[in-house]
Amino acid sequence: PLTLHAFNFKTIALIFTNWLRIAIVHPEKPDSFHHLEMASSGDVLPKPSRTLSRAGSVYEPLKIIDLPRADHENLWDKLDRYYRAVKSTVLSYQSPTTGLFPIKIHSDCHEAKVRDSLYCAASAWALALAYRRIDDDKGRTHELEHCAIKCMRGILYCYMRQADKVEQFKQDPSPSKCLHSVFNVNTGDEICGYNAYGHLQIDAVSLFLLYLVEMISSGLQIIYNTDEVSFIQNLVFCVERAYRVPDFGMWERGSKYNNGSTELHSSSVGLAKAALEAINGFNLFGNQGCSWSVIFVDFDAHNRNRQTLCSLLPRESRSHNTDAALLPCISYPAFAVDDDALFSQTLDKIVRKLKGKYGFKRYLRDGYRTSLEDPKRRYYKPAEIKLFDGIECEFPLFSIFMIIDGVFRGNSEQVKEYQEHLTPLLFQSFEGHAVIPKYYYVPADFIEAEKKNPGSQKRFPSNCGRDGKMFLWGQALYIIAKLLVDGLISPKDIDPVHRYIPPEDQRNVSMRYSNQGPLENDVVVHVALIAESQRLQVFLNTYGIQTQTPQQVEPIQIWPQQELVKAYLHLGINDKLGLSGRPNRPIGCLGTSKIYRILGKTVVCYPIVFDLSDFYMSQDVMLLIDDIKNALQFIKQYWKMHGRPLFLVLIREDNIRGSRFNPVLDMLASFKKGTVGGVKVHVDRLQTLISGAIVEQLDFLRLNENEELPEFKSFEELELPKHSKVKRQSSTPNASELEQQPEINVNEWRHAPTHEILQKLKDCDCLASQAILLGILLKREGPHFLTRDGTVSDHLERIYRRAGSKKLWSVVRYAASLLGKLVDSLAPSITNVLVQGKQVTLGVFGHGEEVISNPLSPGVIKDIIYKKCSSHDEREAVLQQELVIHIGWIISNNPELFSGMLKTRIGWILHAMKHELKIHAGDMPSRDLYQMSPSEVKQLLLDVLQPQQQGRSWLNRRQIDGALNRTPTGFYDRVWQILERTPNGLMVAGKHLPQQPTLSDMTMYEMNFSLLVEDTLQNIVQPEYRQIIVELLMVVSIVLERNPELEFQDKVDLDKLVKQAFTDFHKDRHLMDSTYKQDDVFFYNTPPLGKRGTCSYLTKAVMNELLEGDVKPSTDDPCTVS
Repeated sequence: PLTLHAFNFKTIALIFTNWLRIAIVHPEKPDSFHHLEMASSGDVLPKPSRTLSRAGSVYEPLKIIDLPRADHENLWDKLDRYYRAVKSTVLSYQSPTTGLFPIKIHSDCHEAKVRDSLYCAASAWALALAYRRIDDDKGRTHELEHCAIKCMRGILYCYMRQADKVEQFKQDPSPSKCLHSVFNVNTGDEICGYNAYGHLQIDAVSLFLLYLVEMISSGLQIIYNTDEVSFIQNLVFCVERAYRVPDFGMWERGSKYNNGSTELHSSSVGLAKAALEAINGFNLFGNQGCSWSVIFVDFDAHNRNRQTLCSLLPRESRSHNTDAALLPCISYPAFAVDDDALFSQTLDKIVRKLKGKYGFKRYLRDGYRTSLEDPKRRYYKPAEIKLFDGIECEFPLFSIFMIIDGVFRGNSEQVKEYQEHLTPLLFQSFEGHAVIPKYYYVPADFIEAEKKNPGSQKRFPSNCGRDGKMFLWGQALYIIAKLLVDGLISPKDIDPVHRYIPPEDQRNVSMRYSNQGPLENDVVVHVALIAESQRLQVFLNTYGIQTQTPQQVEPIQIWPQQELVKAYLHLGINDKLGLSGRPNRPIGCLGTSKIYRILGKTVVCYPIVFDLSDFYMSQDVMLLIDDIKNALQFIKQYWKMHGRPLFLVLIREDNIRGSRFNPVLDMLASFKKGTVGGVKVHVDRLQTLISGAIVEQLDFLRLNENEELPEFKSFEELELPKHSKVKRQSSTPNASELEQQPEINVNEWRHAPTHEILQKLKDCDCLASQAILLGILLKREGPHFLTRDGTVSDHLERIYRRAGSKKLWSVVRYAASLLGKLVDSLAPSITNVLVQGKQVTLGVFGHGEEVISNPLSPGVIKDIIYKKCSSHDEREAVLQQELVIHIGWIISNNPELFSGMLKTRIGWILHAMKHELKIHAGDMPSRDLYQMSPSEVKQLLLDVLQPQQQGRSWLNRRQIDGALNRTPTGFYDRVWQILERTPNGLMVAGKHLPQQPTLSDMTMYEMNFSLLVEDTLQNIVQPEYRQIIVELLMVVSIVLERNPELEFQDKVDLDKLVKQAFTDFHKDRHLMDSTYKQDDVFFYNTPPLGKRGTCSYLTKAVMNELLEGDVKPSTDDPCTVS
């Protein structure tokens, strides 16, 4: 029954009159307003703009209630209209206890999602901002503001009850140790366990932080005490790692296949980036705050999120080629993309692929709420998503996002376009308020017709968004959009921290937390040269290099970055909540380019490249010089603050000994000239440079008087006898290969008695032999077994150091591997590769490999490397670590060198490098890769990655490209096209790539399909053979493209086709030259094109295979007679 007391008598009369009119027109249904029928696909459905309702609904069927308003409607009347709309369609459903909003508004629903509640709170806040424009608001500003505050604090309350999960997530960011995203709307209790729901949604936590900053900036008081401040700081620690944490994303399903797997999502990384930019240096107490209510963000972590986002876009993830979830990331509320071209590319892709008549699809092949989706199953079966192709539900919500985006960007045409797009999709409540359906779906009876002719069938609105079941997220966003369009609030009102900056204002931005840097990032890096000792300073002065010592810069203190890490460990500590503070993460070179005020001291830090690492790469001064240049390039590219970056160059006496002196002197001279590796630098005294630098106040270290202050150790000057001079040692050339060779055969000593090994160890002077003998003892007796010179591990450490000073790199690598050494920044380097959309494999060439698809911790990576490599050659384990570090840096700065390489196989790249050495050597013995210095290894890697030179033989080109797993442009798309014409799939090296479920599960341009193709090729053991297979697949694609009437009938065995091509090639060669000896090398060394090129033989094999099968009949076949 209708509740009549909700309406005045005039409204009741209007309803009754219209009801009578409808009863006369439709006498067969006098008791119902509902006239949606699904009898057949030919039925003409009513326009969605007409409200459709059953008896007992709160909806009015005609727009007569929404009476025309006078043009002179005053501001109060306008706002009063919005106030009634917000109260009726949003706030009436707010929980009186927690302040959260339910996902469904019927009484049985107890679920509240963080994301939906945040947008509801934002709508109340937006209207409150509009009410601030009038003096006598009758208390409505206060009411609306506190509705928003109540919701924000409700979410905070739910989150803080899970502080233990925050602490666990900081150490292990996994789906089973994250904050929940769904709570009981009335109690704030947890709902759904980790096995029942995908709670890991970094975008939701980030959105909370972003709206928190926006609302506090507008004057709301949301955070009350230090416990809450420390909790928010810990949320920031969690969000900082978004760039390496695969999550379930905005749609809570993870990968497109909905099989429970997580992915790295652009939308999550983008929201995290935006939240970090907004909250960096922000005072949670607003204007009434003090220093200890300020939030700190790791500048380098933020920058990794920025780099990752730029690498991922315009894709959403590996399985999502694009996604409507990107709209709130690239536009309101996050505005996470700095690059206008990347924004336009991403937005264009979303509109082009997802826009429909009734809104936007969430993503392609999305089965959510389609008629074919089984609501009883949480996950889909393999290949099931093919069923949803073309019938995905369309959501009007995203048209509202586009309206808001148009207002922010001043694009009136876009606003008008999407208003016209949205209006026919809306319903109305009895009060005349717009009601937004959640989605429009294709009914089961219409699916077949829709698939045959996409866009031909009418779609029906969801129950949520009509019949009294509000879709609150949509309602809230619609209110914000209408307030903006009607000019009752401006973009600056709901974006007080300037997330969006118009292009014309970007050059003049002076806000500290802006996501925009200067348009022309021509940064001059300030450099201070610090000598380790006074005698080193005097020595350098004789060469015209002016430096300072640590004592001369006092009272300024110089710290290693580890001490700064130690200081940050105290940030966010809260014993009551069980929160330990900032995790032990290193500070990058952006963080060390600032000045810090700590406990009344002025502190500067030298970059991590100057740390005395335990890993042998730090002993190569050429690599250090290269790292310094790379660090300066990095700072130039990514420094976005308005002060100057301060870069400390720490010169140690060890840096100038022997052959290291001249390269170091050349680098210091380039500093003096004002340019290092293309970066402008300005060298001066540290005291002078401080005035132009950024100062960070670490006031969180002002602890209670009864608490013990942390002790920090600054970098101290070397205490040396007065008047002593630096002695330059004679230049130490790279050790000869003979010196690096052991005197013993490891196989002869592997089973020798322990006492004989100890005696040989005593008698032997060769470091390489000693390392081998100690390795045998280590595996047999353990690291603590005593030798004449101490334990086995201690003895190995000494050999490791001595070999390093003598540049015996093969011995160094052998000893480092036996000691289980782990290089710094291994995990971030692998992450750098992964975020470029590539996979990494670790393992020795020709043996088992471990594929890494998602970021891992350093400990896990170390276990994989040593497990896969040490059993073949101990040195390989540390050499692969070197390569990972170099590749991580190169791919971040020169990604074009990895074009066509979807899978970065470290063992195969090492094989390519060894082959490159053979090419350089010609007929002479090639250099041993293990005996080369780390800087030489890096240069060799760069040489190998360069596009192949024309002067090389085709054999060498195929061997290098095959080892690098390089493919031509469009290769994976062509394999997809082959698979469409190959019902039984492809076979190569014992691996089968089936047509189904591959084509049903995936789409052509999907990253996961490309990775599946790479996985199919992984069993091939010869690089040159792999490259021939790649050429063959390109040939097959072209043949099928030019002969549409042909298709393969049986499973296509690629090995069989190549074998046939080899046979034909050898026959022809034998006919031309009777002395020809059959050797596949000749085939590999033949150009692909031209007369008797490899492609001609491959084409012949393909055509023979095709013609053995049946030819598909074609109606327009010119050869058909009748």
